[in-house]
This record gives sequence, C-alpha cells and structure tokens, in this order.
Amino acid sequence: MKTLPDPPASPQSPPRILLVEDDPTSRAFLTAALQAIPAEVDAADSLAGALALLGGRHYDLWMFDANLPDGDGRDLLARARLEQPDAMALAHTASNDAEVRGTLLAAGFRDVLIKPMPASAVQWAVRHALGLGAPTESMGTVADTQPTWDDVAATAALNGNQAHVAILRQLFIAELPQTRERILAAARSGDRDSVQAELHKLRASCGFVGAARLADTVRALQSQPDATDVLECFDRAALDIVERSGNNDGKPDYS
Repeated sequence: MKTLPDPPASPQSPPRILLVEDDPTSRAFLTAALQAIPAEVDAADSLAGALALLGGRHYDLWMFDANLPDGDGRDLLARARLEQPDAMALAHTASNDAEVRGTLLAAGFRDVLIKPMPASAVQWAVRHALGLGAPTESMGTVADTQPTWDDVAATAALNGNQAHVAILRQLFIAELPQTRERILAAARSGDRDSVQAELHKLRASCGFVGAARLADTVRALQSQPDATDVLECFDRAALDIVERSGNNDGKPDYS
C-alpha cells in the first residue's frame, strides 16, 4: 500500500526542499545557504537516496546535481516526476558548457546553477523559482557586505605586483561603462547568450582587479540572467564603481 504524501506547506511555512549533492562539502554549503532563506532541507548524496526521500514526502522544490555516483540529474528528475509531477526543479553542475545547460533545461529543469557559486546566488535562484521574490533589504545587504575593492585578492592574483593592479584597475574602470551597457541591452532584448558571454569576461576581469562586490553580483546574474532584481543589484554595483571614478556616462535603466 502506497504511503500518502505529506500535505504541501502552508503559505506561512518555510518551503521544503530536496537537495541532492554527492560532494560532502558542497552539500553542507548548499544546505546552509537554503536553510538561511529560510527553508526546510532534506539532503541526499545519491539518486537512490533521493528516491528514498521522495516516497511519501511533498517538496516545494528540488535541487539536483547533474552528475551523481549512481546516475544523473536528468534520470532522477524523470523518476521523481512519477512521484510528484508539479514540483519545481533546479539543476546544479560544475560544467559551464552551454550544451550541458541546454540538455538540462530540455529535461525539465527550470534553471541551471553553475558551481562554485555564492550563497546569495543559490538563495536568489530558489526564491525566484518559488515566486518568493528577493526582499530589497536582503539584496542590499548581500551587495553591501563585500567591499568595492579587495586589494589582497587583486595583489595575489597578480603575483604581488601592486603597480600592475593599479594599471589594470584603470583599464577596468575605463571599460566598465560600455560593458555595463552591453549587458543591460542584451538583458532587455532577452539575448541570454550575449549576457552570459559578457558576464563570463567581466567575472574574470573582476578577479584580476579585486572588484569583490561587483564579482558577487556577476556570479548571481550568471545563475539568474532573467531575474530583474538581480540585474538591478548588478547595475548598482557597476554604477558605484563608475560614479566613484568620476566616469559616469549612464543611469540605471531596467526597462
């Protein structure tokens, strides 16, 4: 006799999430990030473990690793749909390959998160998928906790050469207004490939010059290229650098 599933959480209850991740460190990180939303999290390290948890439980969202020791995320999703056809599903993978992303989306995942990723990107993706929105105060706090410039990281990235850091930052600041405009224009037109291509280059540049706050928002936007609130957070961080440098050639535009 099949066990009846638990009832869905009430509107006042935290969402219940099934997390599947075989790496212990990644699983612990993702669990903590999800619990901070807040959410109730059940975690499994394999396809078999996930299927065992699925029996008799209702989940508001699934987060499945694309590659598991005993299968893959697409197979798990297909089998999980037999238990709960309407659950929202997100995939996470270390692969940045566009073909991998396309395959996962075609399998039925709503979005694909690329590891490693900051906790803010995980939380934004989940809140967006569940229609919870991202509170303005939370977005601001996430962006503001990082300094604009991380001198230690930049110096380390350039083998301790502070003169090179200064030169690269000048070039970075000079190019940032045009990069920002290209990203905003591509986002407005729905050109996700161009958005991702620009963000990929900008993320690397942020690392070389130690643009810590902007780098966090770039990673979040890579995970959620369609989220307006994340785009706004990115734009605020970019404009802050531009305005402080006295090189402001634009104002926020999210239309």
